[in-house]
Amino acid sequence: MDKIAVLIPCYNESASIGKVVRDFRRELPEAVIYVYDNNSSDGTDRIAREAGAVVRYEHQQGKGNVIRRMFGEIDAECYIMVDGDDTYPAENAREMCSLVLEKKVDMVVGDRLSSTYFAENKRPFHNFGNTVVRAAINFMFRSDIRDIMTGCRAFSYRFVKTFPVLSRGFEIETEMSIHAIDKNMYLENVVIDYRDRQEGSQSKLNTYSDGRKVLLTIFRLFRIYRPFRFFGIVALLLAILATVFFVPVLVTYWQTGLVPNFPTLIVCGFVYLAAIESLFSGLILQTIYQKNRQDFEMELYRVTGEEAKQKAKEASE
Repeated sequence: MDKIAVLIPCYNESASIGKVVRDFRRELPEAVIYVYDNNSSDGTDRIAREAGAVVRYEHQQGKGNVIRRMFGEIDAECYIMVDGDDTYPAENAREMCSLVLEKKVDMVVGDRLSSTYFAENKRPFHNFGNTVVRAAINFMFRSDIRDIMTGCRAFSYRFVKTFPVLSRGFEIETEMSIHAIDKNMYLENVVIDYRDRQEGSQSKLNTYSDGRKVLLTIFRLFRIYRPFRFFGIVALLLAILATVFFVPVLVTYWQTGLVPNFPTLIVCGFVYLAAIESLFSGLILQTIYQKNRQDFEMELYRVTGEEAKQKAKEASE
């Protein structure tokens, strides 16, 4: 088991990867630096290897697929994940590692939005999107993560080995944040500087298509992790809709004793039934969710024990 593992997912980052590896080797000389190449065609793997990194490969395209491979293959007491585009300075790595190793933090979030991000980033829709995503998640999940989509994070062993990677692309950061909030993981925010990509380096993030995926991921995870609240809102909206159309029918009946809009009355009845079904679906799914939370806590105990055994074995050797 490594003491510290620096994980760098890469796709065509030849312009910056050498500097990123050298910077982290300087700041964390005891760390093992892993570069996972995701089908690069510009020699990223060669440059990373020459700079001193351990180079491995993931051939399924997408950042989520790369992180799934990383988390599955590497065992470490502390993980630092950073992008290979040199937008995140290595100077904060030691502080982030200390929080994981000494304070037992499960996920340290490198907070760009509280420092230089809005000044350095030249893509206004990215700025707007980060603000919207942060506000939406903190509101829906009642949390205080200051940068949801940052690519600079530190993790504990138990977070990495209990995080189910479901996303394939850039929405993985959103999934990590929501998982940590939902599972009551110990979170800390560390303010870091952000610098825009150097000339010749191009972002792989598409503002519109990837932004849509992120918003759909938030919607999906809200339904999964907050089922009673989600289906309760659906039930409330359906009940309000049915009531809006039912009240005129009821008023007409009181005044005339007749129901001229009988089809409307029938539809309202079915919509009320749908609202009741939605409410009880939320109750059932909430019970299942609570059972899953109990199972997850037991899995945490197992993983924590596994980490302790590995440390004891290495100490005895």
